[in-house]
Amino acid sequence: MSEPGLNAPVSRYGWQAYILATAVLALDQAVKHWVLNGLNLGALGAVQVAGPLHLTLVWNRGVSFGLFHADRELMRWALAAFSLIVAVVLVVWARRSERSIVGAGLGLIIGGAIGNAVDRVRFGAVVDFIDVSRLYFPWVFNVADAAITVGVGLLLLDSVRKERTAP
Repeated sequence: MSEPGLNAPVSRYGWQAYILATAVLALDQAVKHWVLNGLNLGALGAVQVAGPLHLTLVWNRGVSFGLFHADRELMRWALAAFSLIVAVVLVVWARRSERSIVGAGLGLIIGGAIGNAVDRVRFGAVVDFIDVSRLYFPWVFNVADAAITVGVGLLLLDSVRKERTAP
């Protein structure tokens, strides 16, 4: 008997991942559109929302949270391609998801990775705007970054839970 591959049906949690990824991508791009066009944050500078939460436009040409600056055009396309390759690998993994926490984690990462890849293709950089630096968090980030971070956290939580329940 052969291993189930891409011809196998998508699991229930795989569908959960795909729906969540679509929702994250839509929310990420809608909020970025509002920040750039509705709010016109580029002209305003920083806007205080509540307490330590500010909106500050940052064009991130680097990797996550602005690390490892990549100002060259080749790096722009390499980072966009890498994000899309990661998303495709995770889409395949999600097909076989057997737990809700895995489906949710993969969906968040897929949606976030595609959202940031779209920015790199459209603008040459990722649109970051959530600024909580007054809480001593030094990076400005976006909805996609937050989704990726939470998604990785869920996958890590699942891996710890699996290790505890293993015989």
